[in-house]
Amino acid sequence: MANRMGLTLLSRSDNVGVARVALAAFAAQLSFTLSDLEEIKVAVSEAVTNAVSHAYPGAEGEVAVSATADGDLLTVEVRDAGVGIPDVAAARAPSFTTVPDRMGLGFVFMESFMDELEVSSAPGQGTTVTMRKRCRPQAG
Repeated sequence: MANRMGLTLLSRSDNVGVARVALAAFAAQLSFTLSDLEEIKVAVSEAVTNAVSHAYPGAEGEVAVSATADGDLLTVEVRDAGVGIPDVAAARAPSFTTVPDRMGLGFVFMESFMDELEVSSAPGQGTTVTMRKRCRPQAG
């Protein structure tokens, strides 16, 4: 039977670390390597940071972070009800950013460190980022 967890956080930069640590602890119940867990932490940090930085300009809102561990598969979802992304394909391109002091690599890191990345968004409807990572057999 699958195990699930969920957090609802305010869109504050202080809460990025909370989501990162909580997801790493949850993912540790699967057979991920330490390197895998570090990659999961980076991907979650990037997804939550995107919601904190972009979803609610000039205001705070909620960011929901949930995860499911099912067999050897971890599924993570980061969801906000913010302004949404007008052009998801453009936003996923390396170096694309709407904030001048950002590098625009959040989606690149998520895609690199997870096995699957889905981004669903519409202006005024918010954004949902779904990431999946499967445990690999350990060499032994």
